[in-house]
Amino acid sequence: MTQIDFYLLPEGEVQSRLNFACRLAETIWKKGHRLYIHVPDQATAQQLDEKLWSFKPEAFIPHGLLGCQPPSPVEIGWQEEPGDHHDVLLNLDLKIPSHFSRFQRVAEIIDDSETIKQPKRADWKFYRERGYPIKAHDMRS
Repeated sequence: MTQIDFYLLPEGEVQSRLNFACRLAETIWKKGHRLYIHVPDQATAQQLDEKLWSFKPEAFIPHGLLGCQPPSPVEIGWQEEPGDHHDVLLNLDLKIPSHFSRFQRVAEIIDDSETIKQPKRADWKFYRERGYPIKAHDMRS
């Protein structure tokens, strides 16, 4: 069954979520996992693509937009079908992607803004009611 991880951030800014997503992507990739990052739209995908190249000068995370050739270990997409990914899903959309259960793990990032907290509370309830194992990681302290 898919393991669900919620990461609770202290800040309430879009850049904070994207910065944390970059750090989490680096950790996931360094542990040898393939990662699909689901974002709400193409503009966010391009913004995250640029941030992954620059968030840490010494870091290198092989990534690209979903569908680019050759495929990368870390791919960013905004459409429903995540290609052949089955390992880790990092969901930066406000909705749960319909394909979430095909992944071994799902990571959800929650910041302190109401626009993020409200839908993610509903997501927590959705996962819990269906029996998915959930773990909260409090990054606020």
